[in-house]
Amino acid sequence: MTDRLAGLLQHYSLSARMFHSGPLCGHHHFAAPHGYVHLVKRGPVTARAAIHDDLQISEPSVLFYPRVAPHRLLVPPSETAELFCAEVELGASAGNPLAMALPPVLLIPLAEVPGLGPTLDLLVAEALADHCGRQAAIDRLCELLLIQLLRYLMDRRLAPTGLLAGLADPKLARAIAAMHDAPQAPWTLASLAERAGMSRARFAAAFRDTVGATPGDYLAEWRMNVSCTLLKQGRPVAVVADQVGYGSPNALARAFRARIGCAPREWLAQVRGEAALSDSSA
Repeated sequence: MTDRLAGLLQHYSLSARMFHSGPLCGHHHFAAPHGYVHLVKRGPVTARAAIHDDLQISEPSVLFYPRVAPHRLLVPPSETAELFCAEVELGASAGNPLAMALPPVLLIPLAEVPGLGPTLDLLVAEALADHCGRQAAIDRLCELLLIQLLRYLMDRRLAPTGLLAGLADPKLARAIAAMHDAPQAPWTLASLAERAGMSRARFAAAFRDTVGATPGDYLAEWRMNVSCTLLKQGRPVAVVADQVGYGSPNALARAFRARIGCAPREWLAQVRGEAALSDSSA
């Protein structure tokens, strides 16, 4: 059976850190440069943001902002809600195509995702206890929660187009997972179509209509994203070129210039310079 998330998670780790657990009153603003997951155990809560109409939450639900989205949570006067809030990072800033494919906000009643119940129970137990390793356990349970949410979105086919829609299609998912798992392989339209169990013409049309890009363009973008991840990890350019299917550092440099506008080492110097500037101003 194809693991639709394994290749993505290999190159883009999910991270989550809980910063609030328990009662919530009044108004609270969330505007940090990352995503958020709010577990509403008891409402009422209103979620307000420029990217959506007000969301009224009265039943146990998950409110998920996968990317940066300033928002407010409002609890009516004289009322008290109970929430568990976590900062999340899915690698959107690093080009994770899955993070970019998610809708800007999701509100999911817990009753629709039965598997979240045990995870939420463990999360609440850890949040309310004072055991050693408490924060590490909470963070890993938040990561599990994120994976469960991604499974839910794919299984319910909630995205009409894009990567999530492609991963929700059993045939296309086999080809997409193959590219994610082995970006260094010499993939062709014929070999990818064979993975999907489709003719080349049918596969090409279905991929473009569902994912929104041709198989070749998606593969090139995926190789570029993986290259950027490996370079930031300190891998030599020659090693990166080999691991993503470019025959030489020169071939990787040509691909970088075509898609990013500069050579790999120049791009890495820019990224490190921006990171150092951000750290110094923090």
